[in-house]
Amino acid sequence: MEHLKGRDLFYYLEQKKFHISEERAAFLIYSIATALKYLHQYGIAHRDLKPENILLINTSMDSDIKLMDFGLSKIIAPDETSTEPFGTLSYVAPEVLKMKPYGKDVDIWSVGIIAYLLLVGVLPFDDEKDSEIARMIMT
Repeated sequence: MEHLKGRDLFYYLEQKKFHISEERAAFLIYSIATALKYLHQYGIAHRDLKPENILLINTSMDSDIKLMDFGLSKIIAPDETSTEPFGTLSYVAPEVLKMKPYGKDVDIWSVGIIAYLLLVGVLPFDDEKDSEIARMIMT
């Protein structure tokens, strides 16, 4: 595997004190969405998209990204669903928590959470108690 000097997106945001420009946020969201489109074309659902699983190639302001950690990913056929409860709580789609059938679209929810974090600087569903985070997501 190649060495990516930019570290992960969460570290990058910490270094920027969670304040980046809208243009940079748009570039990152577009890059993540483009990578997801590629994966989804091949039936692959990542199922654990979060800033810690997005690496920056280098430390420049316009660094490209790479998705990492496919340990929870799954190939989901067009007519197939999954009910396995995988993902990181603050980024996981409600249907996963409710253990309802889901497809690759759960990754899109995670992109929305990441977009919110990039633009606002905080997570939309956050609390010290996991049970409260789950309750907020599921309502």
